[in-house]
Amino acid sequence: KNISVNGVESVIAFSEVKITLLLQGGERMYIAGSSLRITGFSKTNGTFVAEGRVTGVSYGGKSFTAKLFR
Repeated sequence: KNISVNGVESVIAFSEVKITLLLQGGERMYIAGSSLRITGFSKTNGTFVAEGRVTGVSYGGKSFTAKLFR
């Protein structure tokens, strides 16, 4: 239902099915799902919070789990 991300520089694009974030360091994070809604974002703290049904997260073009276990 909720997803929290730290180190966010800006929100590039968002819709109910996809959110694109620019992370500190220049990487992009893509959050896919349905009924997505941004509930909090602080550019000064770099914190981002969204709610909805998250079906996938990819980081810099790779799946998040692939990035974790490379």
